[in-house]
Amino acid sequence: MKKLFQGVAIGLLAGMMAAPSLADECKSAGDIMVRGRAIAVVPQTGGDVSVIGGDPEATTEIVPEMDFTYFITDNIARELIAATTRHDVKVNDTALGSVNLGKVSLLPPTLTAQYHFLPKSDFSPYVGIGINYTLFYDDDAPGGAVTSIEYDNSIGPAFQIGFDYRIAPNWYLNLDVKKVLINTDVKVNGGAIRGDADLDPWIIGLGLGYKF
Repeated sequence: MKKLFQGVAIGLLAGMMAAPSLADECKSAGDIMVRGRAIAVVPQTGGDVSVIGGDPEATTEIVPEMDFTYFITDNIARELIAATTRHDVKVNDTALGSVNLGKVSLLPPTLTAQYHFLPKSDFSPYVGIGINYTLFYDDDAPGGAVTSIEYDNSIGPAFQIGFDYRIAPNWYLNLDVKKVLINTDVKVNGGAIRGDADLDPWIIGLGLGYKF
């Protein structure tokens, strides 16, 4: 992740040094952008598990995502993202060894407020901060020792950095990185085993956007 952010930072600095062009065609108040991205959701797991101990772990997944951005002013915008992921979950290093908790799907709508530094430039970097509400659904216990599992929904902050690069009139290449803080209480076998799991994923997206 450190190397990723170093790369993004170098790209931002290089772009900010470039001369703006075709300002009348670039972002303005009242514009709407729709983007489609491929995103990698990379959980950074941690937490505590009662009775058996251990460390929660969830798989990295790559899925499609859509987002909608509305420019309140030339520099300030709101973004809403929509995507869903399905993860394999287990607990490592427990008193029982590695325990498979099956699969669960996440629906994490995230709303951010963004500041766009160079809205009139072909290269337009931005930062954002906002809120995430994650719904856990379609949990699938693996059977055997784990007969049921339940996850509580989560609310937490989200942080964002990225850029748009204009490749044609109204069309933009987009790179976006988010850090979303997700915490859930987990009940296994009706609460016989309980856990407090931090997922806290990095969400790394690459895609195309169109400005209306």
